[in-house]
Amino acid sequence: MSSFNPLTSILNQNKLEGPNYVDWKRNLDIVLTAESYKFVITEECPEKPDEDATDDQVKAYDKWVKVDEMIRCYILASMANVLQHPHQSMGSAYDMLESLKEMFGEQNCTSKQTIMKTLLNTKMAKGSSVRDHVLKMMCLLNELEVL
Repeated sequence: MSSFNPLTSILNQNKLEGPNYVDWKRNLDIVLTAESYKFVITEECPEKPDEDATDDQVKAYDKWVKVDEMIRCYILASMANVLQHPHQSMGSAYDMLESLKEMFGEQNCTSKQTIMKTLLNTKMAKGSSVRDHVLKMMCLLNELEVL
């Protein structure tokens, strides 16, 4: 009997198609952070342990490799089929993410410019809620951070 995982459900409902790269990446970051997997895309893989390695070194390496494999599966499962094929043979989740970033990088540049322009030109409407204005600004800043 399979259990429902709301985190992976986020990725299933928001598959990477191309134009939605920014939203997809944000959702992936949320899932990886919640699962405590993000270290694999921010830290280098520990060296493969030799026969003199300590148990801690072996465990650290094995954990990194296992989590990297899990992230690669998350990434592949959360993208359109046409994007899966060129990425399924990549060596690491980091390589996959760099490839996707390169593919959609130009889109990111345009998106950054658009969001920055919106951010700089956003003014609080007379009579509107300060809370709503602050939330809107925070949302724009979060999008810039993702990009």
